[in-house]
Amino acid sequence: MTIDDVAIARALHVLAVVIWIGGVSMATTVMLPAVRRGDLGKDPLRAFDAIEHRFVWQARFAVLVVGLSGLYMLWRLDLWDRFQSATFWWMHAMVGVWFLFAFFLFVAEPFILQRYFRRWAAAQPEAAFARLHRAHWVLLVLSLVTIFGAVAGSHGWSPF
Repeated sequence: MTIDDVAIARALHVLAVVIWIGGVSMATTVMLPAVRRGDLGKDPLRAFDAIEHRFVWQARFAVLVVGLSGLYMLWRLDLWDRFQSATFWWMHAMVGVWFLFAFFLFVAEPFILQRYFRRWAAAQPEAAFARLHRAHWVLLVLSLVTIFGAVAGSHGWSPF
């Protein structure tokens, strides 16, 4: 019996996507509405931080696994030419969503958004959390469209 490195890479890739985007879905549809309604206490920033600080490291790890396993599969299967065809639009979408989240998780959130958002949430909590919630919806919709396209596209479906 031989070890199928691509199968393992694909399994790790999908598992990490489930953890990462599942967390985005939970934050968007459950946690942020509860924070905004005050269900988790009177201080929305404290409630948000209590959950976000626990998940951000899981999300960062999952994004790293997705990036490394995706890059490995691109290299191992020599799939670079797919980026030259609109038929494989979902490959572009996967890379784009990955870059967007990697930027937010590793650059914007720790170096920019933490300070800016904290001040804004302290001064105008309703406006700050409404904007954060809208941004999460945009990211979630982009992610779900990408996942749908990737699964359907990898099984031969393409709108092009």
